[in-house]
Amino acid sequence: MKREIVISMISCLIGASSVIAYFLYFSNSNVTHAIKKAPPEMAGAAPKEASNKEELIDLGKDVKLALVLLPAGKFKMGFTKKEMEDFKVAAQEDIKKAFEKELGEEELEKLDLMMSLQGKQHEVTLTKPYYMGKYEVTEEQWESVMGMNLRSTVAKYPVTEVSWNDCQEFIKKLNAKTDGGYRLPTEAEWEYACRGGTSTAYSFGEEITPKDSNYFDSKLRKPMTECVTAAVGTYKPNAFGLYDMHGNVYEWCNDWHGSLQDDDTMDPKGPSTGTNRVLRGGSFNYTVSEARSSNRAGLTQTKRYKDVGFRLARTP
Repeated sequence: MKREIVISMISCLIGASSVIAYFLYFSNSNVTHAIKKAPPEMAGAAPKEASNKEELIDLGKDVKLALVLLPAGKFKMGFTKKEMEDFKVAAQEDIKKAFEKELGEEELEKLDLMMSLQGKQHEVTLTKPYYMGKYEVTEEQWESVMGMNLRSTVAKYPVTEVSWNDCQEFIKKLNAKTDGGYRLPTEAEWEYACRGGTSTAYSFGEEITPKDSNYFDSKLRKPMTECVTAAVGTYKPNAFGLYDMHGNVYEWCNDWHGSLQDDDTMDPKGPSTGTNRVLRGGSFNYTVSEARSSNRAGLTQTKRYKDVGFRLARTP
């Protein structure tokens, strides 16, 4: 595959690995930072069990919005040392396939720099319970709030091709229509919700298979030129009762994308400014490694892509 084709695929998010996009960024920039060694592996701290309290909001015309109340708690956010090493190997193989060559010393340095932004593991405390969408926001929910349908006959499928800014407009209208409090989750809230009390690479264990999640090898897709999502709730939920936290569509978070802090922290909200907003969860269009609980991606807040959607959070 030629370089210009790879770049074209990245610009449309049609490809097998978003890490290639990061690699191209660093390969075409003069960004240089000191890369610190990863900290020792730390075991995850399981939160209190989920309350299983659900809230069902009527949006009209038999369209409902389901939320699950998650408890306050502590967890280990970010990659363990071993997981970072595994992820780096997978990323290196993706890049080698894309560029059809072995990586040289300079390219390996850029890869190390890219991986340093994935996030070193540290303890995060979320001091207050919050609601998280049981499912990704669907086409019918979007139509109910926004008054327009982005597709047809796919009511129970996740809405896609929505920018971070579009999500804010949706939330603004939803808050006006309801009792309010809706927002995008912070990146820390998203990972806490995804993990569901686990410390493994995925909420279902150290590995997942196509029966667990809709990712690149799940065989739901047609030829690469056609993108295929799955209806929300197709796969089993995690321990918190949340569906599709791994794969299906990338989900917007509220935070600006930047380096995660190394120190233990409480209720983090990310950098105060930035260029990109955080995306989490992987998608049907990306490899299984990118569906890991700790994997981070970023995108400018005005961009719309066919495998990017969102999930709501709400402050009680």
